[in-house]
Amino acid sequence: MSKKVEFLFDVGSPTAYLAWSQLPALCERTGAELALTPVLLGGIFKATGNNPPGAVPAKGMYMMRDLARYAERYQVPLTMNPHFPVNTLMPMRIAAAAAGTPEQDAVVRALFEAMWKAPCKLSEPDVVESVLSAAHLDAGYWLAQAADDTVKARLKENTEQAVRRGVFGAPTLFVGEEMFFGQDRLDFVEAALAGA
Repeated sequence: MSKKVEFLFDVGSPTAYLAWSQLPALCERTGAELALTPVLLGGIFKATGNNPPGAVPAKGMYMMRDLARYAERYQVPLTMNPHFPVNTLMPMRIAAAAAGTPEQDAVVRALFEAMWKAPCKLSEPDVVESVLSAAHLDAGYWLAQAADDTVKARLKENTEQAVRRGVFGAPTLFVGEEMFFGQDRLDFVEAALAGA
């Protein structure tokens, strides 16, 4: 498959969750491959001087209404996580460890749904263990992977490379070298894939 969309994400982003929910169908329609790239959103914010939308109260309130609109449009359950913002370092290390493995989709699904469908405090190891076990994944294995130096370096490099490519938030998608920011740009992503 020659067409590809790269999806740079952090499970702590509700807009990344919404984009993720739509990407498999978008890729099926366009015959594109979906490449998942875990990044650490906090690291991107720090490197670029960006801030989360909630840092501006009026923008944060608007975003909450807009998220609800898109969740309704996509027919996707979205429950705001009462622990938000959640430190996603551990879950994103797990996502980085799972990248390219047969369990990648199951791991990412479990983490996204634990943030935005049945919200949990994913900064806590025992919570992450429960979430992965409930998804029939080897929680002990994935928690050990999150502590592995190679995995830590992989997530750090993913994040640094994203910044070098001009990424300033999540979700960010690439079709070739063309960058699209936000889950509300999926129509442009689809058009770019259709024309690829």
